[in-house]
Amino acid sequence: MPILPPLPRIVIEPVVRRALEEDFGVSGDLSANLLVPESATGSLVMRAREDGVIAGMQAAELTYALVDPTVSFTVDIGDGGTVKAGTIIARAAGPSRSLLSAERVALNFLGRMSGVATLTSHYVKAIDGTEARIAATRKTTPGLRALEKRAVLAGGGFTHRESLAAAIMIKDNHIALAGGVDAALTTVMAQRDHMSMVSVEVDTIDQLKRVLPYRPDVVLLDNMDLDTLREAHAIIRGFEKDDVTIEASGGVNLDTVRAIAETGVDVISVGALTHSAPNFDIGMDAA
Repeated sequence: MPILPPLPRIVIEPVVRRALEEDFGVSGDLSANLLVPESATGSLVMRAREDGVIAGMQAAELTYALVDPTVSFTVDIGDGGTVKAGTIIARAAGPSRSLLSAERVALNFLGRMSGVATLTSHYVKAIDGTEARIAATRKTTPGLRALEKRAVLAGGGFTHRESLAAAIMIKDNHIALAGGVDAALTTVMAQRDHMSMVSVEVDTIDQLKRVLPYRPDVVLLDNMDLDTLREAHAIIRGFEKDDVTIEASGGVNLDTVRAIAETGVDVISVGALTHSAPNFDIGMDAA
């Protein structure tokens, strides 16, 4: 699994604060404030209600820290941990009002991110034994990219580009608006920073043959059938610069991903990891 460092607090805190502001509204938790004495204390446990991979724990922990620093939050299963239904993944103890007020936001982060991690793990398992990697895309929930990309890492995948500034990726619309393949690649190769990798998207063999002489770092084979992927792989590996990373995208699902990996591609990018992951069911109950 890729290295899974914690997100810097400066990145994650604004996301968690925004979620809490949204949930607290203008009056705070009316239910807890009316029903629970201010002096009351208690404890809650979070349990997985299905099998899967946990992610989003850092956001859940920070949720409680921002609502009430006196709450004790203990992590039993951290990001990347595999769980069975019924497993306790975290515990919280402290003022009862605070426990209740932070509950939904913490669970929202955990459910969303564990869903992404779990779906990613299914794709990774489906291509086990091949040389390919599973990667996410920029098809992320606005404002949640850092958390969702980290959830992909927790599931055993890779993050691809984290932003537009991470690499140069030339797609069909870039080529059309730049005046064609030759104009686009000539400009990019002459002006790019030496630290910027260049990826070019192609969807036909003819396009591939036009692109290779410019020596891109990555060729993205978009929406190609298996025979065309195999042909493209042979052409790229037979080219004088044979260290080009070969990426496949389009038409990827759990039924097709194994066959795509077996064509020899290096990376399979899957937008569904972040835009279509189901929520992972986690419950929070009194201890």
